[in-house]
Amino acid sequence: MHDELVIYGEAYNSRVLIGTARYESPTHLVNAIRAADPALITVSLRRQVHENPISGESFWNILRYMGRPFLPNTAGCSTAKDAINTAMMAREVFATDLIKLEVIGDETNLQPDPFNLIEASEELVRRGFKVFPYCTDDLVLCKRLLDVGCEVLMPWAAPIGTGQGPRNPRALRELRERLPDVPLIVDAGLGLPSHACQVMEWGFDAVLINTAVSRSITPAVMAGAFADGVRAGRSGYLAGPMPVQELAVASTPEFGRPFSNEA
Repeated sequence: MHDELVIYGEAYNSRVLIGTARYESPTHLVNAIRAADPALITVSLRRQVHENPISGESFWNILRYMGRPFLPNTAGCSTAKDAINTAMMAREVFATDLIKLEVIGDETNLQPDPFNLIEASEELVRRGFKVFPYCTDDLVLCKRLLDVGCEVLMPWAAPIGTGQGPRNPRALRELRERLPDVPLIVDAGLGLPSHACQVMEWGFDAVLINTAVSRSITPAVMAGAFADGVRAGRSGYLAGPMPVQELAVASTPEFGRPFSNEA
């Protein structure tokens, strides 16, 4: 089955995106990336070196060696101005117009700031960026981001790093239904491969994974499990799930039974 992920006119063979933060060693990072086989690798200019023990030039060399497209992000930014400046630097460093836009409004749950997010998105689109905004599952916010020129959205399943899985399934499923033609990548809060499988079964286009992989005992195994979950969920969605029934429906036909109910 030929089923590519298409974002901003670019086709990708994978529906997994993987982050690069908080791995304990270069070996774990490299093996996780290989196991996930991601479409894009996300990396932060502001936080990466400080939070990742793989720091300095060695870290960048590892990422270049992987030969995967980069999706720089603006993690750590709390204002539109800050995010725009960080995006401009990232474009120079990584030679790409792709940017995962994060503008955090609450430091406790790392919830995106909707007002600064829209402001920054509009300006970055004007400057020629292809913006991947990290947002909540709020339908109105998502529509406003589309209005200012974003062609993909990255709604959270739950707060970053919690591993809770989809905390508001109804809102996520409604978002998918109301925006059927918009690429939607579930970002943040996925803790298990089954979480990834679930949102893919609902029709989401891809997932971004990081903490669930980097903090696991064997990151490469977990990355591979997530990739398998994404493929299974996508296949299930394309196959067409059976309708949910209120009452039991016999799976065996009545005709040709060897015994009769008659006395």
